[in-house]
Amino acid sequence: MSPSPPPQTFTQIPILPLSQALDPNTKPQFLADLRDALLNVGFLYLSETGLPQQLIDNVIRECGKFFEELPLEEKRRIEMKNEKSFLGWSAVDNETTAHHPDHREQLDLSTPHPIPSSSAPLYHNLLAPNQWPSESHLPHFRSVYEDYMRRMSKISTLFTALIAEAIGLKPTAFDKFFDADQQHKLKIVKYPEVDISPLPPSASTAERKEWEIKRQGVGPHKDSMLTSYLLQASGQLGLQAQNARGEWVDCKPIDGTLVVAIGQGMEALTDGVCASTTHRVLSPFAGQGPRYSVPFFQGVSYDAKFESMDVPESVLRLRDEARKNRRDDVEFTFVKGRWGHLGEATLMNRVKSHPDVGERWYPKLLAQIRAQQAATAPPSAPAPA
Repeated sequence: MSPSPPPQTFTQIPILPLSQALDPNTKPQFLADLRDALLNVGFLYLSETGLPQQLIDNVIRECGKFFEELPLEEKRRIEMKNEKSFLGWSAVDNETTAHHPDHREQLDLSTPHPIPSSSAPLYHNLLAPNQWPSESHLPHFRSVYEDYMRRMSKISTLFTALIAEAIGLKPTAFDKFFDADQQHKLKIVKYPEVDISPLPPSASTAERKEWEIKRQGVGPHKDSMLTSYLLQASGQLGLQAQNARGEWVDCKPIDGTLVVAIGQGMEALTDGVCASTTHRVLSPFAGQGPRYSVPFFQGVSYDAKFESMDVPESVLRLRDEARKNRRDDVEFTFVKGRWGHLGEATLMNRVKSHPDVGERWYPKLLAQIRAQQAATAPPSAPAPA
């Protein structure tokens, strides 16, 4: 019996100009291209976004200043584990993805929210004020990132409406999953260089796996919520998306673009029509300089419950065809039936990624996660005699 041919899949990431969606003459083609990207890739570059170049330059400048000029004691003053919200600074190797530490330093921010009341659900702890670096050290940092988050909030809302249209729904179809003061999140990230040689072509599978772990800036994963928008703030390669053949496709930095990833929340709500694609970041080699990135994550109401959208049958048939080529080897966060609200799933995912915060503020949830991980872990090899 002859082996099955390799699945057809993407080998490059499509580029969609957002300006085309604003012109009635070009919008139909934009929506057709977007639907193809949603079904078959789950990743795309968004160009011509309307973001002012000066703001982008300021975002990149302040990102570099935070990591290279802010004293360590100032970073520790706003450390993530100080608060229940998972907002704040994290040191290198402090976050875990795919069971291995991520070799990156980062600051997590969000659109502003007050501290929730004591009677609110536990997952409302994710809604909180930011921990900002001191204005005496970085006087422009807060105003730059608040402006950027406000503008990205509008872009993400527009783009979600375009997604709805692209799959045959009304532009307002996702509105019920957003709060009036919806929280969105943002990270600024530094991937330091790693002192490791390039992988030789003759490397074995085991050697390749070990090499990938040593270069792990962030391990293979799928973003959680609806959509995310990555500003690649330096020129090195590193971001990669995985196609159906298991190949890693480089998402090279392109000036004037944002890399859009479809989240697991979007995939769950659209019954699998919008693909959430596995991706990772490899750290730069010695001599390349640190890699910087600024991802913005569109939020969704933590009180929203799981339900599927009424996607047209014609689009569902396209989904079934596209699913033949899907590769799903990353744990899915939003499993229907496991959680009552999106917030519960999100909180558990954060505890798993940041066990130091879990140990301090959510020890019972962290114990549940570790027990589940122990129960599902493969058996250890027997010790040599």
